[in-house]
Amino acid sequence: PLKMASDSPESLMTLCTDYCLRNLEGTLCYLLDNETLRLHPDIFLPSEICDKLVNEYVELVKTDSIFEPHESFFTLFSDPRSTRLARIHLREHIVQDQDLEAIRKQDLVELYLTNCEKLTAKSLQTLASFSHTLISLSLFGCCNIFYEEENPGGCEDDCLVNPTRQVLVKDFTFEGFSRLRFLNLGRLIEGVNVETLLRPLASLAALDLSGIQLNDVGFLTQWKDSLVSLVLYNMDLSEEHIQVIAQLRKLRHLDISRDHLSSYYKFKLTRRVLNLFVENLVNLTSLDISGHTMLENCTIPSMEEKMGQTSIEPAKSSIAPFRGLKRPLQFLGLFETSLCRLTHIPAYKVSGDKNEEQVLNAIEAYTEHRPEITSRAINLLFDIARIERCSQLLRALQLVITALKCHKDDKNIQVTGSAALFYLTNSEYRMEQSVKLRRQVIQVVLNGMESYQEVTVQRNCCLTLCNFSIPEELEFQYRRVNELLLNILNQSRQDESIQRIAVHLCNALVCQVDNDHKEAVGKMGFVMTMLKLIQKKLADKTCDQVMEFSWSALWNITDETPDNCEMFLNYSGMKLFLECLKEFPEKQELHRNMLGLLGNVAEVKELRPQLMTSQFISVFSNLLESKADGIEVSYNACGVLSHIMFDGPEAWGICEPHREEVVKRMWAAIQSWDINSRRNINYRSFEPILRLLPQGISPVSQHWATWALYNLVSVYPDKYCPLLIKEGGIPLLKDMIKMASARQETKEMAR
Repeated sequence: PLKMASDSPESLMTLCTDYCLRNLEGTLCYLLDNETLRLHPDIFLPSEICDKLVNEYVELVKTDSIFEPHESFFTLFSDPRSTRLARIHLREHIVQDQDLEAIRKQDLVELYLTNCEKLTAKSLQTLASFSHTLISLSLFGCCNIFYEEENPGGCEDDCLVNPTRQVLVKDFTFEGFSRLRFLNLGRLIEGVNVETLLRPLASLAALDLSGIQLNDVGFLTQWKDSLVSLVLYNMDLSEEHIQVIAQLRKLRHLDISRDHLSSYYKFKLTRRVLNLFVENLVNLTSLDISGHTMLENCTIPSMEEKMGQTSIEPAKSSIAPFRGLKRPLQFLGLFETSLCRLTHIPAYKVSGDKNEEQVLNAIEAYTEHRPEITSRAINLLFDIARIERCSQLLRALQLVITALKCHKDDKNIQVTGSAALFYLTNSEYRMEQSVKLRRQVIQVVLNGMESYQEVTVQRNCCLTLCNFSIPEELEFQYRRVNELLLNILNQSRQDESIQRIAVHLCNALVCQVDNDHKEAVGKMGFVMTMLKLIQKKLADKTCDQVMEFSWSALWNITDETPDNCEMFLNYSGMKLFLECLKEFPEKQELHRNMLGLLGNVAEVKELRPQLMTSQFISVFSNLLESKADGIEVSYNACGVLSHIMFDGPEAWGICEPHREEVVKRMWAAIQSWDINSRRNINYRSFEPILRLLPQGISPVSQHWATWALYNLVSVYPDKYCPLLIKEGGIPLLKDMIKMASARQETKEMAR
């Protein structure tokens, strides 16, 4: 079952391949002259391993932004005596002429080149060196492979402007490819004579001519005894085409589907055409007629439809011509046709838009080569996930992940896919998802954020991340997530909603994590970014969620992290604090967040002198009387002052206000708090509080610290009693009770 499959660990082979590719220098290779990778001389690898190395390498370059491609990677496989290749799948701009050239001595059996736009006619020459072994070849979307560069003979004026002209190669054919059985020429460039190109092939079994316009396909009949699969997606059909297809009696798979949005299309499917296929192509197990308009009604009148359970028996088919089938089809493509909504369809698998099963079949069938169709199918899945409940959740998730990985640069797929992911990962589906699957989701979401500055994709990706437990589930990509979010927040023009979600995520990411994480994020410019956001909000005179989250994030990231506290001061954080206090005197939540942060700054001995100004001390003293957010603002103001008092009278470098006067106000404040107050604060360590106990220089600081501990352990005993014991608080309290300088009420509380 799918559930177990998604949860099983990667195979040892996969883990080793991944490790070697990420550490080529330390494993299979050494660096020659500090630049070229060379295989160690004692390494001999069979094709099972080499194929996997090459195919995984292509996958990593395509989907993992941190993975660095190597210029000389393909040269590692140049000598078949040490490395054997048999079946390789190369994609997109990752592969160039010199890469194929490097492996030309290999006896390749299967070579798939998909959308490799950098390959030119030089690679056609290289293909010839595989001609004696090649069985399967795909040149799908390799739009330049039939072009060579022609150097103009006499250097005229235009020589400088355009030194090389692209010229179509006319003389290449598959002469000598004696074993070639499977060929995909999808999206072949116009002007190449397909008939001449293919004529030398003795017995083709499968041919894909997607997106090629041919008026005459009569030449296909030369393989009428061998052709079992024919794909003519988006080819303009006519009566002549149909007559030729009907002669290919060995066909098991026929695809004449089309993208109904692509262009004007004269051909309409009729009952007669479908009858012709059913009568002549007796071996047919798979037929795709997606996107076609039916010229006449091919359906059985509902009066005559056999009622009861839906059936795949051809005899009960709601599509009249298919009643002639000997057995149900394995696959029937009816996406974006009216036929997919009928009751009885004689096929085990149907692609269509009627329900979740049909939509998932469509995504599965079309992802690789037809992103234009896939994005519309994912859009339908998005509606199903949003409005109803997905019944095949794991399959849906895996298909969307595959589509997003496969089409990293396709805007439509990134928009619809990222939106679908948001609904497929929300809490009601949480239980059914393995750690491995959820990590895959996070990876593709981050890929999307990296490749697209587009607002919709960014918003969908940020929203999807909110479905995860933060920071735990994002820990394995911690740096990368933070870099991407800061990148979003540093953009000059900003979408309000994205800004709000991104700040919320940033705040959650620095809450309850280790200090080295906080330091790393601080070095990325986190503090600066938050202060810029605050500055902007101040200028607009708005105190919204972004403003509050930004202060909250600063509070979290400065917790026991002196470097970040120092950054806050260096980037004029105190100036912003005073301005916010003045501009928003009533905003309690804001005051609490700002004072929590200043509490962290005050815990750092080296930074305290910077807080020692008349202005700041007056502000903190006045906030002692604040009733904002219960006791929180008053408590935090008192905490800041307690640390300052702890430095002793000689550190009090100001005339106004007097130290004694502030001490008096602190005592009064502490005595006014309810000892059973429930708290809006979260301590990971008591260390900064405990250091105020064993001292006689400031009894009021000692009292504040004792009050804080007493309140926390009595209101939240399960959480804080173990912490107090673990951090050695008990002996410190016992010693303090014996101190002469400690006040009686402090000792009572400590006892």
